[in-house]
Amino acid sequence: MADTSRDQDLFLAAEAIRAKAYAPYSRFQVGAAILADDGKIYTGCNVENAAYPVGNCAEPSAIAAMLAGGAKRIKRIYVTGPGTMPVTPCGGCRQRIREFADLDVEIISHGVDGAPLICTLDQLLPHSFGPEYLPK
Repeated sequence: MADTSRDQDLFLAAEAIRAKAYAPYSRFQVGAAILADDGKIYTGCNVENAAYPVGNCAEPSAIAAMLAGGAKRIKRIYVTGPGTMPVTPCGGCRQRIREFADLDVEIISHGVDGAPLICTLDQLLPHSFGPEYLPK
């Protein structure tokens, strides 16, 4: 069940970091805010590069901040971007989230001029391959 006050905190954090995104080529600024297993919120924004494949999406930037802060697992993630359509994580980001989140973790995708979409990771990345498939 969603904690609406915590979702508001995540939204505000994602929007604050989205304003710092470096997107001179696409002009499509994205922010991500993660509620981690330590109870803290970690954020990231997209960072583009003239050599396009070298850039970073907002979600792995937030994951890197989470790990650098000492947390290990994603409990909830909020992604914001421009427009009316929900800004969902790309395929690569869905797989990155999969590494650090359970399948029932909710991902809130929000084009800030429209309504947010709330889906579980399993809904966004069905039949996914995760770390549990690999030998230990």
